[in-house]
Amino acid sequence: MVPTKEEFNQRLAKLKNKHEKLLCRKNKPDKKNYNGIYYRYKHPILTGEHAPLHWRYDLNYKTNPFLMQRFGVNAAFNSGAIYLNGRYLLAVRTEGWDRKSFFAIAESPNGTDNWRFWERPVTLPETGEPDVNVYDMRLTQHEDGWIYGVFCAERKDPSAPEGDTSQATASGGIARTKDLIHWERLPDFISHHGQQRNLVLHPEFVNGKYAFYTRPQDGFIEVGGGGGIGWALVDDITKAEAPDEKIIDKKIYHTIKELKNGQGPAPLKTEKGWLHLAHGVRGCAAGLRYVLYMFMTALEDPSKVIARPGGYFMAPEKEERVGDVSNVLFANGWIRNEKDEVFIYYASSDTRMHVATSTVERLVDYCLNTPEDGFRSAGSVKTINNIIDRNQGKYGGSDKK
Repeated sequence: MVPTKEEFNQRLAKLKNKHEKLLCRKNKPDKKNYNGIYYRYKHPILTGEHAPLHWRYDLNYKTNPFLMQRFGVNAAFNSGAIYLNGRYLLAVRTEGWDRKSFFAIAESPNGTDNWRFWERPVTLPETGEPDVNVYDMRLTQHEDGWIYGVFCAERKDPSAPEGDTSQATASGGIARTKDLIHWERLPDFISHHGQQRNLVLHPEFVNGKYAFYTRPQDGFIEVGGGGGIGWALVDDITKAEAPDEKIIDKKIYHTIKELKNGQGPAPLKTEKGWLHLAHGVRGCAAGLRYVLYMFMTALEDPSKVIARPGGYFMAPEKEERVGDVSNVLFANGWIRNEKDEVFIYYASSDTRMHVATSTVERLVDYCLNTPEDGFRSAGSVKTINNIIDRNQGKYGGSDKK
């Protein structure tokens, strides 16, 4: 039996009330589990349920009397971030029930809660070779005056055997804007060192050129013989081509970045150097495990690593471990405001967005004073003993062995 218009309106009112409660939910830091480095916040900041009702439902009784979802939103994750005119903005990877991702801008008054998507998703221009899927945009406010969105542009592999509908190619897509509404699409980044699924633009010119953090890999999934965070200089971003890429942070056996690693958002400039947030991937019995880690590079040469704190910076915890692709943390956006507060926007398990907060001072301290990975079990024990020795010297600790 078709619902009456009154029944339709009653259900619509309930949907709107439930949605508004979700959008208005306050988010507080989890102070009980503070580690001295950052505060995780208690609630996810964005999920598929945060998507506007007018995206998902035809709200006209005549054409949708059962008030069915006409376009389902599966997830909201892997968001680029920018602080623009005092506004906290995310370029959210929004994934539909149809498996395609698209970008949508969400805004918050304080960076931690009350996130609302803008009226419409981003209408991204296409190149002469249309993308099948686009995702994981990094936003960089460049000194040339443009805001760049650099993302993965995925297409079906034309060399795949007939009938194989799983093979894909990945390129670095580039678009630019002044207002996050109107976008100009530039040609894809041309790499001479394999596919690019993890491309990030540095915010300043380096030797008069545009600088990119790359991740050259042999195939769409497998890194292959190379691997690591690369560095490439480009003369003209409107024809971005990098004949040379050097690895500045390589993958390493039996570490958090054993299988692959990649730059997260564009780095933050500090007095002591450039702060970098990255992801590392290793294999385990449950599959791949993605964690976040940090490092610093020199101010005068952003390709020169000057600090490598050992181990992960952040790993999936509790419900963060469960989702479409479990046991994964990924970050491609962070914001530094005028108070030198840092908002770290990270996704869990390819499903939802979270926030953690710190400060520039704390993150610099973490990078410069955290011991590096010793790469062997004996090295870990040596690090612990060094800390114990310092504690005994300062506090007059026990002499017990």
